[in-house]
Amino acid sequence: MSKGEAAPAAASEQPPEAAADQGSRNLAMRVVAALMLAPVAIALAYLGGVAWSLLVTLAAVGLFVEWLAVTGFGRELRVVVPGALALLLIGLCLMAGRIDAAVDVLVVGVVAVALTSGERRGWAIAGLLYAAAAEIASVVLRLDPVKGFAALMFVLLVVWVTDIGGYFAGRSIGGPKLWVRVSPKKTWAGAIGGFVASLLVAAGFAAFEIGTTGPLLMLGAVLSVVSQLGDLFESAVKRRFGVKDSSHIIPGHGGLLDRLDGFVAAVIVAAIFGFLRGGADGVGRGLMVW
Repeated sequence: MSKGEAAPAAASEQPPEAAADQGSRNLAMRVVAALMLAPVAIALAYLGGVAWSLLVTLAAVGLFVEWLAVTGFGRELRVVVPGALALLLIGLCLMAGRIDAAVDVLVVGVVAVALTSGERRGWAIAGLLYAAAAEIASVVLRLDPVKGFAALMFVLLVVWVTDIGGYFAGRSIGGPKLWVRVSPKKTWAGAIGGFVASLLVAAGFAAFEIGTTGPLLMLGAVLSVVSQLGDLFESAVKRRFGVKDSSHIIPGHGGLLDRLDGFVAAVIVAAIFGFLRGGADGVGRGLMVW
């Protein structure tokens, strides 16, 4: 299952040749965007520290702004500004290694957004919590000096191959739809294809002795499913508000919400699991070492 399993809905009304051409152009844009963005993300993840935290913070602000645009708050600066400011301050706290202060800032940010967003405050608060959880989880997972980079790359690769495997399996096999009411173009073949691809990543990590085979296969499976659920969740939110793409900032992919929905869900679950096993200073080890 993936966001790009099929051409846009309008393509279904076009002749087969036009739809095929549009799908090919869309795939080409996706590939070019991925080839440009993935190396940057990997390089900054490898550097860690301020470089990775800055990227994550900017992405979190973008996620929040796009969430507000989808849910009807996009032009309401009284909501956008306090939430975005809270995410920036959370990022500064994380760069300083003050996770406790980051949580305190988040609480204040939630209160500020709640006071400025009126009767639909639930959606605005949900957007801030969504972006902040992804921000904190992404930084905390990488903070582990021993296994932080390996853990982060494991999550990233599982999410990426789940998306890629789902895209090609869905397009080449087709078949029964996964959840028509929420995402009418996604198929069970795509979901299974992405799941299988995630197991190959886990097996690759085990082959290079970056972890133990059994637990890594289990983690890969869980994170792949969670990633796909995150994709469906974002699709459900957009469908609730009649929005196709959260924005058009990434060619062929839509917006940050469209591109990062699976990663957000997976990294949050991974960070929680790593924290429960390794504590605040050993989230990466808690995830990868068994």
